[in-house]
Amino acid sequence: MDASAIDLSGQVALVTGGGGGIGRAIALCMADMGANIAIIENIPERCEETAARIRERGREVLTFPHNVMDSGKVAEAVAETGDRFGRLDILVNNAGGVSRRWFKDLQEKNWRRHIDLNLVSNLAATSAAIPIMVAGGRGGSIINVTSIEGSRAAPGYAVYAACKAGVNNLTRTLALELADDGIRVNAIAPDYTETPGTRGNVTGPVDESKWYKPGPSGQASIRSRIPAGRCGIDEECGMAAVFLASKMASYVTGIVMPVDGGSWASSGWVRNSAMDNWILPPETTD
Repeated sequence: MDASAIDLSGQVALVTGGGGGIGRAIALCMADMGANIAIIENIPERCEETAARIRERGREVLTFPHNVMDSGKVAEAVAETGDRFGRLDILVNNAGGVSRRWFKDLQEKNWRRHIDLNLVSNLAATSAAIPIMVAGGRGGSIINVTSIEGSRAAPGYAVYAACKAGVNNLTRTLALELADDGIRVNAIAPDYTETPGTRGNVTGPVDESKWYKPGPSGQASIRSRIPAGRCGIDEECGMAAVFLASKMASYVTGIVMPVDGGSWASSGWVRNSAMDNWILPPETTD
């Protein structure tokens, strides 16, 4: 094996929600490996900042300052990307979001917004991308950014978790449906990752100087439940996505890959107060 196995030179990747956090990291990592990039991002400042960084890497970039909940705009962006570059090799369905509320406190407008953002946007982009990939005759790679919450109970995030569970199943199902077209479909499933959204930088430009920083108790909580002992870094998701898009994963399709520091593996086990053993709460003895 040589370095060409991870090379994406000449390929075109479209990333939804590509202006901040995990989507931005994926776009930049793919640009680092040679891909030209298209971004759909509803915060214009973030869209342009990421585009500038892609251009610094010598890659071409298209920007679409659209809200992914507008399925028509998503389809238009995918089609324009295909027309502009003459191909579409990689689709990353990253856009999504959530706020914590008990299901009993939600109204229909709340859960419909979650569904449109976390599931329908994925369907819209995928539906528009498949014909372009098929027509190109080169196959392709579809990568869905889901969550470990799609594989476990998530109190306070019921609709979000249901959407992510749907994306997990869509990933596996489309891996079968599109196999004969040479299109691989996989997903990455992060847990708690440092992003603008998880650090309180919800709107406007990405500004790490304004990010919320966990205090000692927050850091202890993270260490107690994540085997790796820390939050994820968005670039780690970017590197996982590059792997799935590359020749290194040419025989990989239909998987949901946790990028979570071991959170899914721990499945409820947490470190004890001394941080020297693993227990299942409510056990309290060391």
